[in-house]
Amino acid sequence: MANIHRRDFLKKIGGAGAAAAVLPRSLQRPAAADAGSQARPNVILVLTDDQGYGDLSCLGNPILKTSNIDRLHGQSVRLTDFHVCPMCTPTRSQLMTGIHCLQNGAYIVCSGHGFIRRDIPTAADIFADNGYKTGLFGKWHLGDNYPYRPQDRGFQETVTFRQWGIVSAQSYWDSDYFDDKYIHNGKLEQYKGYCTDVFFDEAMKWMRSCAEKKEPFFCYLPTNTPHGPLWVPEKYAQPYQGKVGPGVANFFGMIANIDDNMDRLDKMLKETGLYDNTILIFMTDNGGTTGVKTYNAGMRGRKTEYYDGGHRVPCFIRWPGGGLRKPGDVDDLAQNQDILPTLIDLCGLRNPRGARFDGVSLAPLLRGKS
Repeated sequence: MANIHRRDFLKKIGGAGAAAAVLPRSLQRPAAADAGSQARPNVILVLTDDQGYGDLSCLGNPILKTSNIDRLHGQSVRLTDFHVCPMCTPTRSQLMTGIHCLQNGAYIVCSGHGFIRRDIPTAADIFADNGYKTGLFGKWHLGDNYPYRPQDRGFQETVTFRQWGIVSAQSYWDSDYFDDKYIHNGKLEQYKGYCTDVFFDEAMKWMRSCAEKKEPFFCYLPTNTPHGPLWVPEKYAQPYQGKVGPGVANFFGMIANIDDNMDRLDKMLKETGLYDNTILIFMTDNGGTTGVKTYNAGMRGRKTEYYDGGHRVPCFIRWPGGGLRKPGDVDDLAQNQDILPTLIDLCGLRNPRGARFDGVSLAPLLRGKS
């Protein structure tokens, strides 16, 4: 991938449709596997909320310990110059469509501009069209009412909540990170436990069911943590108390909880035999949080800012049985619009809806061919 000047890149992520729409190669030919083939890979996309590039010990944080995500880092192709939008809704819309947020309609968190255009298929639509089971467990933030809910946009199994966070819909909703109510397939249900644990629990239960039925799946797991309010079980914050301020201790504790859940996810994949043929992507939705001051890998800027610290984030991609290049750093410039066309190529998906993208497929790069 050719080098790009910073000014040109900022135009690319901030301009209205500067990138040309392109088709991944797999959308220009029949898929590599028919709809009934069990050789097709499963996909798990983990997106954390308000976790910056420096909020991992494998990326230099001097205090925070994330041993399980560090292990994933060591097993993955790591995109070290990977960029998203500097706030959550536009990142999510670009991730789901492969299209720039100013083109897809969801470019800000409020004011009626947080909905993906109805004529644009989502990742869930495309995977479902190809015989995949599709599930979302966590934060959607792209519409709470018909026809913009996740179940209206291709997701067959959903456990989610309204608005930007659990506390953003008050009164009728319990608005707590512990023992809260979430919307399961359109109906409000009571759950027990910490929010991130619940979302991973429900996702893993669903994936186990898919595995038992030998059904390939696309699992989108966007946590609402470590976004504030900084509520976390005490056992996760306690190791950092006295080393950093109370807010930072809780923030780090929330990431430590995510780290534990990533370990649980890995164990489930191995127990079910899904490990080798599952593409696992770990990334975050914007740069370092503005709620607390933390290590940001020496970058200027944070969430909502156009400096690197606001939009450069970690992106780890692992597929043990998929023929990817040897785990290691890849410093080519990439962006979150590239994820969907990349998955389409890696999974050999058809395109019955004629979707087009601003992003490009990184499949050759991930396979070490360019």
